[in-house]
Amino acid sequence: MTAALRNEWERGARAPRPGARGRPGVGHRGSGLPWWDRAVCSLEMPCFSLLKSLTSAFPSVYTMSRFHHMTPAVCCCSKTQSGEKYTDPFKLGWRDLKGLYEDIRKELLISTTELKEMSEYYFDGKGKAFRPIIVVLMARACNSHYNNSRDMQASQRSVALIAEMIHTASLVHDDVIDDASSRRGKHTVNKIWGEKKAVLAGDLILSAASIALARIGNTTVISILTQVIEDLVRGEFLQLGSKENENERFAHYLEKTFKKTASLIANSCKAVSVLGCPDPMVHEIAYQYGKNVGIAFQLIDDVLDFTSCSDQMGKPTSADLKLGLATGPVLFACQQFPEMNAMIMRRFSLPGDVDRARQYVLQSDGVQQTTYLAQRYCHEAVREISKLRPSPERDALIQLSEIVLTRDK
Repeated sequence: MTAALRNEWERGARAPRPGARGRPGVGHRGSGLPWWDRAVCSLEMPCFSLLKSLTSAFPSVYTMSRFHHMTPAVCCCSKTQSGEKYTDPFKLGWRDLKGLYEDIRKELLISTTELKEMSEYYFDGKGKAFRPIIVVLMARACNSHYNNSRDMQASQRSVALIAEMIHTASLVHDDVIDDASSRRGKHTVNKIWGEKKAVLAGDLILSAASIALARIGNTTVISILTQVIEDLVRGEFLQLGSKENENERFAHYLEKTFKKTASLIANSCKAVSVLGCPDPMVHEIAYQYGKNVGIAFQLIDDVLDFTSCSDQMGKPTSADLKLGLATGPVLFACQQFPEMNAMIMRRFSLPGDVDRARQYVLQSDGVQQTTYLAQRYCHEAVREISKLRPSPERDALIQLSEIVLTRDK
């Protein structure tokens, strides 16, 4: 990064949004980089000029979003660089996912009625299916890049199913740990059947995913996807801890975000690339795209915890604060309101901590800075996937990174 670009970035990082109260500036004394920028770079993510990168990555016309954190408005009708037209990347991906949830339920061969009902509870077709959509689009994009064939292999489609099963099992277990009562607009498994049975239901989904993974018969793919399960566990352990030092705290947050959210997307993308193409460079492109989109997805999720209502999200807002978690908006706000440090260290456990922390975040530029950081990760995802040969699926993946930034639930 040139000195001019670095200075431009630091000025943008330190400038509070108009009307923000508190102590302006998120820079860190004694360093050429803001404290959180060093944390990002610790994940080996290059720095760049955001404005130039976004306008080159997304040639469609940009307007102000209706959301107050001002992300670019999504344009869901575009012509791909490959020359084909499509209306929606989700529709493009869904061609390969017809019967997705029915096929998953077939994997859950259970004779016990109650256990079957619990394990199938979230496979009702009402989820976003964001992960399997990315996986099948990546599979076709890699296949097209390698041999000009966009045909989907059965084993690649199986990876999409396995990814959704692992994700859902982690949700069931997370709800037990967090004592959550609602998800996707309905009661959680643990709320209906109790914690012990919910743990068993999550275990059963994981075991079914493992059996499906073994049937693929590729030891490299098995190794890639089992890493996801390890990362989920390690990410949850990271979430249970906290750091006193602000630099360590942000790096800790990003590492947790990768392990709990981005690892599944990154490694699933890598798995389908391995099945469709022998080129290690393509495997790395797929992995890096999934990693960066996954981190951006979670950053926006953390923003929505402060900017959306419960009905939109399908779960309570300010949930992270109530769980004692300091996410991106909180960590940025802490730079303008240092009194939040004490609340972070005690995990917002005193009466009034949650409400005060929420007000500090909304008075600061924490939401804007977190959104800006998500934009950086999305740009990096676009930069990686653009290395593949043009195809409708590759271009849909580019557009999906834009949708990640503008979603409201």
